Amino acid sequence: MKKVLSLIMVFMVAVMFNVTGYSAEKYVSGNIGITWFDNAVMSDTWTTEYNNFTVDFDSGITFAGAYGADYGDYRAEVELGYQKNDIASSVEFYDGDPNYEEYEMAGDMSMITIMGNAYYDISLSENVDLFLTAGAGAAFVSFSDVGYVDDIDNDYQYNFEATAFAYQIGAGLSMPLADNIMIDARYRYFALADFTIDDTANFWDDYASSEHITHAEDISSHSMLVGLRVTL
Repeated sequence: MKKVLSLIMVFMVAVMFNVTGYSAEKYVSGNIGITWFDNAVMSDTWTTEYNNFTVDFDSGITFAGAYGADYGDYRAEVELGYQKNDIASSVEFYDGDPNYEEYEMAGDMSMITIMGNAYYDISLSENVDLFLTAGAGAAFVSFSDVGYVDDIDNDYQYNFEATAFAYQIGAGLSMPLADNIMIDARYRYFALADFTIDDTANFWDDYASSEHITHAEDISSHSMLVGLRVTL
């Protein structure tokens, strides 16, 4: 999976720097914001399709920086991003209903993303533009120091890593601050394709066999960001 995603990203970067050979203004941008993850679903090879866990996240922070080319109504860019959210709780479900009580949890989920994005700019007035955006790429996901709050022994905190295909869509407004500087505010929906974790520590299920795979599903987030775009 990592090799496939790496090849995809190399291709996207190559295309990006090819199209910038045409007449276009180059720019760099930076954004910061707050992100909220929807509940994620965790299931493993030991449990049945009717038995799984949902994981709830606290709100977190997200950053993104990009290099791109502006063709007037259209833009294309390569973006490097980061987001991090604390894990709040988990609930085990059986056949759609909670099977046990909700467990308070510690730890966090973070990810570094490399995305290729496209934009379409629509002029609303002399000083305000509406933009629509969509992108795809790779996410390198880390679960760090994950454990139950009641388990004060650090031996019961675990770390996992995974790589997944990522995509995002969004919309926002931008306006000029100076001749070569734009400020924008945007909403972004971000999601990961389902991926697997080598959960040999059996964190997500104490009763599972010594070696099994955990499947992570429905990981998505909503973000509000503000940022600057500087024409070079």
